[in-house]
Amino acid sequence: MIAYLDSSVLLRVVLRQRDALREWPGIEDGVASALVEVECLRTLDRLRLVEDISDQDIAVRRETVLHLLEAMDVVELTAPILGRAAQPMPTVLGTLDALHLSTALLWREQTGTDLVMATHDGALGLAARAFGLRVVGT
Repeated sequence: MIAYLDSSVLLRVVLRQRDALREWPGIEDGVASALVEVECLRTLDRLRLVEDISDQDIAVRRETVLHLLEAMDVVELTAPILGRAAQPMPTVLGTLDALHLSTALLWREQTGTDLVMATHDGALGLAARAFGLRVVGT
């Protein structure tokens, strides 16, 4: 399966949370926005400060995030993605989720390859379904 992965999916894997994506082992190829690196690393830094996670543990988790991203097709934010995200959406969607969805949709259009939206975010999942994407994780 080819999946667009948002930060909620990666973070649950990196943090070894029990409610991580059930379909994770079946993902052969991942696609993500460059936003994911920022979101994941900012979250880890916040956890370091708020939950007093050790430097050693944070270093391992940061390394895991970067390793996962190296294995994916990371899509930079471009003018077409920003433009598409600024357009009206069929459901209520925040800015970052609109950027993720626009990235997935444009990647699908440009490659001609179908992909699954993997997210634990209900609003993003609903919007992806409204655009005809199969969704896992919500």
